[in-house]
Amino acid sequence: MEKNWVKIYTSTNFYQSEIIKQVLTEHQIDAVLLNRQDSSHRTFGNIEVYVHHEDFSHAIEIMILNQINI
Repeated sequence: MEKNWVKIYTSTNFYQSEIIKQVLTEHQIDAVLLNRQDSSHRTFGNIEVYVHHEDFSHAIEIMILNQINI
């Protein structure tokens, strides 16, 4: 992954992470998912959501306003 990306959220639930990404995208914040789950055992590992360093504060505000647990 390129520099200047910051992890903003971690979960074992793929769908929850995808919702976070979509909420951020709706607010014009680029977000990417990094799936670190084991391919054969979905219970091991996490899904991580990353945003650009410049968008970090705005992304946190959006998550708080949308009552997303961080």
